[in-house]
Amino acid sequence: MTQQYLAGELSLRLARLQGAAANRAYLPELACLRREAETGPLAGLSWVLGRALTLGDGLCWDALESGEIASFTDQAAACAELCELGVCAGLLDQGQQS
Repeated sequence: MTQQYLAGELSLRLARLQGAAANRAYLPELACLRREAETGPLAGLSWVLGRALTLGDGLCWDALESGEIASFTDQAAACAELCELGVCAGLLDQGQQS
């Protein structure tokens, strides 16, 4: 996979997480991460992915605590896609998965 392809795929998965975000407080940072994935240095993709997974974890916990099961399900699926991309692209070790 080329680095540009990975940046595009990461941006798409971040968009999915943005769309699933029930807590709107996370949206500005998710938008910044998408912009960073699309325009930042390719060497920074691992950091973007790690931060996205941290935000996704927070989104999932917020949804569970507020009883929003459908939101949790969508957010967890988006996070799983981020993890899978990270592992397959070598951006994330399997032991680092959230």
